[in-house]
Amino acid sequence: EYTFVMPTGKVEITPSFVKQTPSQAFVDVKTGDYFYDAVQWAVGKGITNGTSAETFSPEDPCTRAQIVTFLWRAAGSPEPSALSDFTDVPSDKYYAKAVAWAVENGITNGTTDITFGPDETCTRAHGVTFLSRAAKANTASGNSNFADVDANAYYASAIKWAVDNGITNGISSSLFGPDSSCTRAQIVTFLYRMYQGK
Repeated sequence: EYTFVMPTGKVEITPSFVKQTPSQAFVDVKTGDYFYDAVQWAVGKGITNGTSAETFSPEDPCTRAQIVTFLWRAAGSPEPSALSDFTDVPSDKYYAKAVAWAVENGITNGTTDITFGPDETCTRAHGVTFLSRAAKANTASGNSNFADVDANAYYASAIKWAVDNGITNGISSSLFGPDSSCTRAQIVTFLYRMYQGK
């Protein structure tokens, strides 16, 4: 209990404002989850929202549209020079500028010459490849030491880069799981580790 005695003389009050970012509470994101800090960071930075006001859906597969949008927003949502010509990327979709930016910057191509495949699931190989290209750091060489990563695979150097930079490990000590679906939790965690402190 506190008391306050009002002074008899003139009183000057100077307010002080401190910007605070409220913690986003999702019922499916618990404090002890490995992705907790990454989700808080991603939502706080405007990189992504939940799938509803109460849920983040961390175990849902991340789509190609989502990952390029996350990367685009993490880069500051730069304007692409033009929208893409993909028949499955209408100009009014939330990911239209992100897709155009990603293609312009060599982060990804379409699934065909005329389609992007925005609703297709992003694999772990795709995820680390997109991130390494966005970081312009796809220069790692050497063997990743995963039995399921062929040294000649397009994603081999991206996986080596991701592991070397602490962005992700394998699904076991000997397997990376390149064809496994990449979840929303995994993608925001990869991004958090890549951009943390920036």
